[in-house]
Amino acid sequence: MDTVFYVIAAIFLLGVMVTIHELGHFMAARFTGIPVKEFAIGFGKKIFSWKSKKYDTVFFLRLIPAGGYCAFYGEDDTQEKDKNDPRNIANHKVWKRMLTIVMGPVMNFVLALVVAIGLYAVMGEPIIDYGYAVIQEVTEGSPAAQAGILPGDRVLAVNGVEAKGLTADGNLAVQPLIAAYKEGDDPLSLTIFRNAKELNLSVIPLYDEAEKRPLMGVILGAEYSMEYVPVSIFRAGALGFQYCVRAGGAILEGLGKMITTGEGFSESSGPVGIVQLIAEETKANGWTVYLELLVMISVNLGLFNLIPIPGLDGSRIIFLAIEGIRRKPVPQKVEAYVHMGGYMLLIGLMVVMTFKDIFKIFR
Repeated sequence: MDTVFYVIAAIFLLGVMVTIHELGHFMAARFTGIPVKEFAIGFGKKIFSWKSKKYDTVFFLRLIPAGGYCAFYGEDDTQEKDKNDPRNIANHKVWKRMLTIVMGPVMNFVLALVVAIGLYAVMGEPIIDYGYAVIQEVTEGSPAAQAGILPGDRVLAVNGVEAKGLTADGNLAVQPLIAAYKEGDDPLSLTIFRNAKELNLSVIPLYDEAEKRPLMGVILGAEYSMEYVPVSIFRAGALGFQYCVRAGGAILEGLGKMITTGEGFSESSGPVGIVQLIAEETKANGWTVYLELLVMISVNLGLFNLIPIPGLDGSRIIFLAIEGIRRKPVPQKVEAYVHMGGYMLLIGLMVVMTFKDIFKIFR
């Protein structure tokens, strides 16, 4: 029963992000005077509908709370039946349409920023205190293995110098102490803490040509503790902005690798996989992680929609930019067919990703 609850919470999260996106289009259209044909919260069977006589817009509340849509008059009109309708979105100025389209992704960024700021304002700034380096793995036959170093050992000191915390450039304090070794030097004297006892072990690192530094043959981790320090709303704002920028940078890097080399495609997920991820992470780690995922996915949604793929906001922006430069619109029928083709490809990709996600679940 708990799992069902977290799945519903995950679907609701996606619904909020998509609805906020569509609300961005809607509010910008209201501001610029572009008529909206329909605005819906949710998908599937209609629960409730209401028509605004003033704006000639039909509002829907639908059964499945996984998104929504904002439909304009004449949008994707492949037959150009509404070409002369003054309500047709194509009959409004380029800057008005551009603002209306852009505000969808912008609202996703705003949502992410507001939630990120809220998290820092409520929880405070996380301060991490790093302790000693911990041996995670030891390579078989390496200098460390020959010296008797084991996974789980804590390195307290190297040649009598305490190896605690991080250096100014963010490396583990033990790393430059090991890197200072040169061929012909006396073996490194490591003070190791194991089973509540201190041990002194001698290690002679080997110079690695690929890494251009001496190595012991271990993978290092670190002890750390975290506490949250209360911050002002201004500091929360700065931290929230930085968090969103880092999230956006990571997403763009991942998208870039996926497009250029295909790296990461096998790990990518569709709606089913995203819902599963949100549900599992929230159940395991709590509602703070739920909100952190909202920030990450909302930034992702905003950036993804700006990609110039037919059917997405980015493609519509390109068409508007062309119109602005040429001072002449691309025939609405041509643009409509391009977007319709894009929709079909996106739906096909969605189907493939959904089957892929389902296969992963039952594998």
